[in-house]
Amino acid sequence: MPMGEPLPAGLSDWLGRFLEHLRHERRLSPRTLQAYGRDLSRLAVWCQAQGLNAWDGVDSHHVRAYVAERHRQGIGGKSLQRGLSAVRSLFLYLLREQQADASPAQGVRAPKVVRRLPATLDADELKRILDAPVSQAPVALRDRAMIELFYSSGLRLAELVSLDLGDIDLQDGTLVVTGKGAKTRLIPVGSQARTAVRRWLAVRGELAGPDSPALFVSRQGRRIAPRSVQERLHRAALAEGASRNIHPHLLRHSFASHLLESSGDLRAVQELLGHADISTTQIYTHLDFQHLAQVYDQTHPRARKGKRRR
Repeated sequence: MPMGEPLPAGLSDWLGRFLEHLRHERRLSPRTLQAYGRDLSRLAVWCQAQGLNAWDGVDSHHVRAYVAERHRQGIGGKSLQRGLSAVRSLFLYLLREQQADASPAQGVRAPKVVRRLPATLDADELKRILDAPVSQAPVALRDRAMIELFYSSGLRLAELVSLDLGDIDLQDGTLVVTGKGAKTRLIPVGSQARTAVRRWLAVRGELAGPDSPALFVSRQGRRIAPRSVQERLHRAALAEGASRNIHPHLLRHSFASHLLESSGDLRAVQELLGHADISTTQIYTHLDFQHLAQVYDQTHPRARKGKRRR
């Protein structure tokens, strides 16, 4: 929470209760809780500066003024949208608890976000990386299994590091993943990824303690940390001479793009990625169209520029 004068109880008490509600009832991840707390604490400090001592005194004019001020400070549309989402969630809770009569964030919009298309790796380049020889050292086998799972199943970084041994069924080729909002989904695991995981499990005991439930562990035998996974993927990219750094979301984006390009089934890709809203998945249709447009421009006789007349 930003430093300064203590917040009035009418703001701080109900903010604290709301965050406890998110932690225990909605079971949000620690990282998401931090984001909610940070965004709403800034708003609470701003409200205090306006002489507002309780949430029921906040109206839509206040919210618009707050968003406008943050925008003038250089805060981007995506961050402002996230902050407004937090305000809406807070007031839904306050309405439930009869601490507010309406949500002042309804109808307030953040500036439009220019959506950048996610980067992806070419399928051939990924194949070269994943087919490269790997040593039999436990750490090397672990790293290969992690990369294979990222690309095979489209996992988020947090999802991979939270996997336990019981979450993967190598016989059936399935994986139970706990995603955002503690929602679980069942996703398939490809044959190459299953092979890589089997090889890792054969040597996992050399690193992991006998009581460790984590599928992937560090050299110290503890559940591997997200930062360690990022560093190991970066090393793998350097070792294989990849054209760009490999990171978990690049593999997830590549998984989604390649799957959609082959199948055209947007709903299936949405389910596999664990997106709550299909609009999030639709960005990959733009990637697919980019590829098609490039092929068209390079091959269609009436699209090619500078073609010599006969």
